[in-house]
Amino acid sequence: MTVTGEHVTAPASALGPMQPSRYVVAARQAETHDTVTLMLRPVGDPIEPPRPGQFTMLYAYGVGEIPVSISGFHRGQVLVQTIRAVGAVTRALCAAAPGAMIGVRGPFGTDWQVHRADGRDMLVVAGGIGLAPLRPVLLAALAERARYDRVVLLVGARSPGDLVFARELQTWRRRGADVRVTVDHGNADWHGQVGLVTRLIEGAVEDPAWTAAFVCGPEIMMRFSAEALVNCGIAAENIRVSLERNMRCGAALCGHCQLGPLLLCRDGPVVSYAEAAPLVAEKEL
Repeated sequence: MTVTGEHVTAPASALGPMQPSRYVVAARQAETHDTVTLMLRPVGDPIEPPRPGQFTMLYAYGVGEIPVSISGFHRGQVLVQTIRAVGAVTRALCAAAPGAMIGVRGPFGTDWQVHRADGRDMLVVAGGIGLAPLRPVLLAALAERARYDRVVLLVGARSPGDLVFARELQTWRRRGADVRVTVDHGNADWHGQVGLVTRLIEGAVEDPAWTAAFVCGPEIMMRFSAEALVNCGIAAENIRVSLERNMRCGAALCGHCQLGPLLLCRDGPVVSYAEAAPLVAEKEL
């Protein structure tokens, strides 16, 4: 899930049980020209520890609230949230300096179910900022590398300058991941692959019956990637995707995130491709 559905909310004091927990920005890391990673430390009671794939609702005081996928969770209840500036709320969050206060609700939604890859090949396919929700999957796999036969990460971005977590890719390689990167448009300094991330899939699948795949990025990228994975012989039930719609409450109350029979803030954002395939053709209202 990437950041969508920005809107101005009521004051936190009017939200009752929906009131955000207070977190302070402990550190800030610029990822690209429009994307920032914030390290958030709780001031009072923290939210529950999140599972890989879940999201929070982040509140920029005086501006509004948005859903943001969790890109990491550290000891001391430190949340890692990666945000792309696309509107008023995300710009305010991206501009937050260390010491700034942010409201956090959650965690919400379903998770990647990393255990599905136990004893198998793990194939992670990320497009753009879709690598942020998948980062906890990589970190969990590399922390217990012996549990998986292969850990393969395929990353696609519009350009070299749009690669998020670029500094971590080599670290992941050293820790045992097979990391392959492609960009839509290269430049004079780029000596890697050029093309869509879907072009990397066929060469990355060795044993489709023994592979669990995790896919996140723009919806069209996920659809074509999942179709390519199915064409390689991976069962749709063994492909997990993270869907996004206009999430506002995060607690299955407002109905804005409905997609067919699903309320994605509760029944998603992560679902199997077998469940998602009939739904992803539906346009967001």
